[in-house]
Amino acid sequence: MANGNNVTLVGNITRDPELRFTASGQATATFGLAVNRRWQNRQTNDWEEATSFFNVVCWREMAENASESLQKGSRVIVTGRLEQRSWETQEGDKRSVVEVVADEIGPSLRWATAKVEKTERRSGDGPGGGGGGRPTANEQASAAGAARGGGPEAGLARGGGPEAGPAFDEEPF
Repeated sequence: MANGNNVTLVGNITRDPELRFTASGQATATFGLAVNRRWQNRQTNDWEEATSFFNVVCWREMAENASESLQKGSRVIVTGRLEQRSWETQEGDKRSVVEVVADEIGPSLRWATAKVEKTERRSGDGPGGGGGGRPTANEQASAAGAARGGGPEAGLARGGGPEAGPAFDEEPF
């Protein structure tokens, strides 16, 4: 993670993680994260607040663990990288979304406790035993289409790859 595109977010999950599988069988999960910022206005001495909403995407074992462990309302810490996806709708409109691709997810222990259970390590050729590495562009596009209800091949309907993007006309949030 030395490329300068790193982000750490602490916030509350806005919707239960949705677990899907790509055509090649790779697990992916997506969920929403609300991050609140609170500050005191020095002119009025009133407290002000702003909320930012993010889509979080996780892959492989982390996706399966997230879908089993996390639920709406849970406070979590997410570290990862920002990725932008663009696509064209069936009507020809261009769409774009920036998502957080998670490298690590953990519970926030500021106002809660957690019991951690280690999962059995799965076989694979990469770090963490899950095949390692980043998902392919086709896996990402396929998962994006599947996450929006179009089935596992929905993201590849226009020829695959991140430039083609998923074939749907739905708001990213």
